[in-house]
Amino acid sequence: MEQTAKKGRPLGFYICALGFTFERMAFYTVKYLLAIWLATDVSAGGLGSTSVAGATMSAQFVAWTYITPIIGGYIADHFVSPRLCVALGMILMGIGYLVAWKASGLGMVWVMIILVSVGTGLFKGNLSGINGQLFSDPDELNAAFSIQYSFVNIGSFIGTTFIAVMAVGDNPTMSFQGVFGLCGILLFIDALLFVIGGRATLGDAGKAPFKKDQREFVSEEKREAANQPLTSGDKKRVFAIILVTLFSGVFWMVWYMAYMPAYYVFGWGDGSDFQNIADWHLFGKLIPTSYFDSMNALVCIILGPVLAVVWNKLAAKGKDLSMFKKTGLGTILVGVSYLVMVLAYNLAGGQREGTSCLWIFLVSLLMSVGEMVFSPLGNSFINKLAPAKVLGLLLGFWPIAVFLAQQIYPRVYAYLNTVAFAKGYGITGAIVIAFGVIMWIFSGKLDELETAK
Repeated sequence: MEQTAKKGRPLGFYICALGFTFERMAFYTVKYLLAIWLATDVSAGGLGSTSVAGATMSAQFVAWTYITPIIGGYIADHFVSPRLCVALGMILMGIGYLVAWKASGLGMVWVMIILVSVGTGLFKGNLSGINGQLFSDPDELNAAFSIQYSFVNIGSFIGTTFIAVMAVGDNPTMSFQGVFGLCGILLFIDALLFVIGGRATLGDAGKAPFKKDQREFVSEEKREAANQPLTSGDKKRVFAIILVTLFSGVFWMVWYMAYMPAYYVFGWGDGSDFQNIADWHLFGKLIPTSYFDSMNALVCIILGPVLAVVWNKLAAKGKDLSMFKKTGLGTILVGVSYLVMVLAYNLAGGQREGTSCLWIFLVSLLMSVGEMVFSPLGNSFINKLAPAKVLGLLLGFWPIAVFLAQQIYPRVYAYLNTVAFAKGYGITGAIVIAFGVIMWIFSGKLDELETAK
C-alpha cells in the first residue's frame, strides 16, 4: 500500500514534483546566465562575445529541450522503464552543467546543450507520466498537476532570485562557471532524491514502459476509437489544434525575444553590447537583472490558482473565453509589453540609467499575465478536442511551436539591433497587438471548428 500525505495525495507525488523544482532551479539559472555570460567581457569573467550570440545560444539551449521529450517519451512508452529514463535524464543534465563549468569556448557550450537536451528528453514528460500513474481517480489530476506547475515555478523563482545572482550583482560570490557547476550538483542531488525516495513512495508507478501499463487500463471502446478513420469533424478539430499551436508560436517568439532587450538594453552588464538604459537600484541596492525572470515565475505562482477559479466561474456561467480568444488576449498583452519598453526607452532619452527598472518589471508582468491566460491550457485543449487516433501526435506537436519560436527570434533580434530601438520595437509591438486583435475578432468563426460534426 502506498504511503500518502495527510491531504490524501501520495507522498510519491511530492517526490516527483520536487524533482521538477530542482531541475528548474538549474535550468532557469543557466538560461539566464548563458545570455549574460557570452556577452560579458573576458576581463569580467565572460566569453567576450555579442548580445546576438548570447541570445542565439540561450535560444538553442531552450529550443532543443522542447523537442527531445517527444523522443524520450517514445522510448519510455515502448522500451525502457520511465523511472530509469528520469534518473538517467537527471544525471545527463548534471554532467552537461559540469561541462559548462569547465567550458572555455562555444564548442563546450554546445556539448552542454546537447547533454542537457537529451537529459531533458528522458526526464520531462516521463516524470509527469509517473506522477499521473499515482492517481486512480482522473478527477484528481487537474488539481495535482496545478500543484506540480507551482513546484516548477518555485524552482524557476529560486534559481533566478538566489542562485543566478551568485555570479552577478554588487558582490558576486562565484564565477559564471562556478554557478554552472553548482547547477550540476543540484541535478545529482535531484537524482539521488528521486531514486531513494522513489523506492519508498512510488510503488509500481513507472517501473514498466507506459504503453504496457496503459494496455491494462484502456477500455475496448477507446481502443476501437483509436483505430477509426478521421471524420470531417475530426479533421476540422485537428485543424483547430494546429491553428492554436501556430498562433501560440507567434506569441512565444516575441515573448522570449523580450528578454533580450531587458538584459542588454535596459539591463546592466560588463559587456560592450550592454546599454544599461535602466537604473536597477532600488532602495539603494543594485537589483540583478535576473529578477526580470524571477518576476515571471512569481506571477505564474500567484496567478495559477487565481485564473483556475476565474475560468471555472466563467465556465459555470457559460461565459468562458474560447482558446482562440485566450490566445489572442495573451498575444495582445505581450504586444503591449513591447510598447511599454518603447515608452521606457523614450523616457530615458537613450541615456545610461535614465529610467527606473520598475518599467521593465511592468514589461515582465504583462508578459507573464499573457502567458498564464492561455499557455497552461494548451494540453487540456488538445486532450478535449483531439481524436484518439492522433492524440499523442498532436500533444507532441504543441511544444514544436516553442522550438520554432526559439529558432526565429534570435534572427529577428539581430535585425532589430540594426534599427532605432523605438522604431523597431514599436512596430513589432503594434504588429503583435494587431495579430492578437484579429485573432479575437475572428475567434467566432475559428470556434466553429471545435464543434464541427
